[in-house]
Amino acid sequence: MENCLNTKFHAFEEPTDIPQRMVVSLMNVRTIDVEFSDITLNVPDGVFSRQKKQVLKGVSGHFNSGELTAIMGPSGAGKSSLLRVLTGFITKGVQGSIKYNGVDLGSKTGKKETCYIMQEDCLAPLFTVYEIMTISANLKLGRSLSAKAKQLLVEDILDMMGLTKCRDTRCNKLSGGQMKRLSIALELVDNPPVMFLDEPTTGLDSVASLQCAKVLKALARGGRTIICTIHQPCASIMSLFDHVYILRDGQCVYQGASYNMLPYLRQFGLQCPKYHNPADFMMEVVCGDYGTYHPQLIQAAENNIWKKSRHIPAVEPVEEFGQNKPKECLEKTVVAIQTPNEYQKFCILLKSYYMQFYRDWTMSHLKVLLHILVGGLLGALFLDGGNNGSRTISNLGYLFCCVVYLSYTTMLPTIIRFPLERDILVKEEFNNWYKLRTYFMAITVSSIPIQLLFCMVHISVSYFLSGQPLEWQRFTMMLFMCFMCVLTSESYGLFFGTLFTPVTGTFCGALCTAYMVLFCGFLILFTHMPEYLYWLSYTCFYRYCLDGIISSIYSYDRPKLVCPDNVIYCHLSSPEYILKEMGVRGDDYWFDIGILILMIVFIRFAAYCALKRMLSDK
Repeated sequence: MENCLNTKFHAFEEPTDIPQRMVVSLMNVRTIDVEFSDITLNVPDGVFSRQKKQVLKGVSGHFNSGELTAIMGPSGAGKSSLLRVLTGFITKGVQGSIKYNGVDLGSKTGKKETCYIMQEDCLAPLFTVYEIMTISANLKLGRSLSAKAKQLLVEDILDMMGLTKCRDTRCNKLSGGQMKRLSIALELVDNPPVMFLDEPTTGLDSVASLQCAKVLKALARGGRTIICTIHQPCASIMSLFDHVYILRDGQCVYQGASYNMLPYLRQFGLQCPKYHNPADFMMEVVCGDYGTYHPQLIQAAENNIWKKSRHIPAVEPVEEFGQNKPKECLEKTVVAIQTPNEYQKFCILLKSYYMQFYRDWTMSHLKVLLHILVGGLLGALFLDGGNNGSRTISNLGYLFCCVVYLSYTTMLPTIIRFPLERDILVKEEFNNWYKLRTYFMAITVSSIPIQLLFCMVHISVSYFLSGQPLEWQRFTMMLFMCFMCVLTSESYGLFFGTLFTPVTGTFCGALCTAYMVLFCGFLILFTHMPEYLYWLSYTCFYRYCLDGIISSIYSYDRPKLVCPDNVIYCHLSSPEYILKEMGVRGDDYWFDIGILILMIVFIRFAAYCALKRMLSDK
């Protein structure tokens, strides 16, 4: 055992540690065959249409382990739809049977055996390659392995995928081929036996496409079932596929070995021209360039006439994993991996969110600077208005501006940011990185100290410049009320970001803010508001925020405001009269806090339900 591993692990001081067995364990993958029969998929024919469009029309097939399989066909043939149905990513409108080694896909065990790599590379842009691989290892492997074991596993996968040179490069700086290989590497951490890839070569040049195909071929030779959609591969890439499944208009026209494709077409009198790409020729036949042959192909596919000559390649070890290692080394290298619990995943996600916040200068450094500048501007604009009886209206305007500014600058970034992270969430949640509730709890908890910091920075500057009462109790009460206002605004932003696109969500956020401003009780006092519209103010969280802030400044036995000597009469110098004019009781501070907490819980729960429904309706 030591002789077959000492070359790979000479850099480590502890030769008996688990890392020595982990790298080789990538070869010991469970072999799973994917079998499906009579798969149909019906989707709505338009957004508001009740009519159904049949995308897949009773297709059947069998994909074996150890094979690299390509699902091909012209645009609109149903390639991606079939791939998503086989993964379980699409379940609505699907009929038929899908089995993994005879086990129905609907079981939890079946879904955990697969991973789905989307056409778009959904990667967190601010992490380096090594960091995002480490996060993936921590989320999938847990504490059953030491940190050194995970480090060695990550480094080995990066070396196999050709990503070692860019391990310290952030994801948003990677090339298209590197991003695609990184997307594959992230899912290799827990060694899935079945891998689905949607158009893995799209957007790549010929060299990067060939490299990606060779990586997939090597993974298939390790015993995995690799299934990918591909539009029109070149001849060199086509030769790497062991099995080809071709669709047209939702029906299968060929399935079998790639080298048997041209002999199969010759049965119909279709001869591929010399020096012509076989994949191009097959697509031309399917699209009708050589006449209407596809009905005959569909009928022949249903009869399975080509399966007599079908070849299933033997499963061979991959050179990158140590092809020359003796057999006895592989027999002793099985490692039982225990996935972390949801609390451990929550802690990992929480740490990663804080790391992203620190690196996103627009969310951290720039926003803090803007809060300081705007706080200073408001403080200078309402200078010495807090204790001046002749400037009470202006001071109330300052309190109103604080509510609107903090709310709007929190709601809008949340609306815009969340749709950008939605694709990452869909990919990672489907591939069993974590559960939705863990993700949602992590983003909720991670925002609490950040929003508190923003509120403290803004209020600390503007509060003292505007001449508010220098009492820690009042300052703390106003700060806490502003903090609750920010959390409520963030909840609304999360809700709109979950339901809508960034453009629609931004419009809804602006409309919601206008509604809140109108019924908060400042532009139109509650005492002047028509009774038949007054009840709408109870649905406005600005009402409770402004009510609590006014109470913290003018209630709780505050003495009469100072009237300057050059002013004859200060009409609003009495705190009791100010509260009466504004329609504020003065003792409802904690009641307002309770209402805001209920709003936060209700809106976030609604956002969670909307997000869960969005994931279930994929």
